[in-house]
Amino acid sequence: MLTPEIIEGFRSVAIASVADAIDKVAGRRGYLHHKVKNQINQKRMVGPAVTTLHAPTHEFLPPSKALDLIEDSAPGSVIVIGCAGADDDVAFWGGIMTAGAFAMGHAGALLGAGVRDIQEIQRDYDLPVFAPHVSPGTSLGRTATIAANIPVTVGGIVIHPGDLVVGDVDGVCIIRPEHAAAVLQMAREIDAREAEQARLIVETKSLKQGLAKYGRI
Repeated sequence: MLTPEIIEGFRSVAIASVADAIDKVAGRRGYLHHKVKNQINQKRMVGPAVTTLHAPTHEFLPPSKALDLIEDSAPGSVIVIGCAGADDDVAFWGGIMTAGAFAMGHAGALLGAGVRDIQEIQRDYDLPVFAPHVSPGTSLGRTATIAANIPVTVGGIVIHPGDLVVGDVDGVCIIRPEHAAAVLQMAREIDAREAEQARLIVETKSLKQGLAKYGRI
């Protein structure tokens, strides 16, 4: 279960430690492909996922289900937009959607396609938006949102509604709610051990001594 304390805890642990902890706790990879990164700033994004899905269309339709999610989801949500066979060389997100997410107090957006209006977002909202690339192209007439609050795939990882999204300059991890407490505890332990190991290496001027004692690389 995701509690406010757990969500807050993920704001201060290393993403690498989170990824390693997911490997151990969940027995699977939990980090997205390296192409998915924060295109706006260096802020960390932490929050539960609300999801919507784009699919191909030739109709000139707005992404209505994504707009509904922005309007109706609880503050602090991460808006996750995947694509199913849709053209991903377009922008699924821009300045207007950012304005709505900012106004509603959302944590940011995670996209399976491009983002546009970068300068506007940076200047006016500074909201984290993680995407594989930037594109000036509109999704209107090319794709449309067809479903909401279903599992979607972004960056090679299936994301369910309610999954915890944690991202910063090192990448993005997805944590199932039932694993969140254990992943957070293990990530904190990894951080602590690595800090001790780094201190030993610096004090002894020996990388090998640090590896011998802590066995972590």
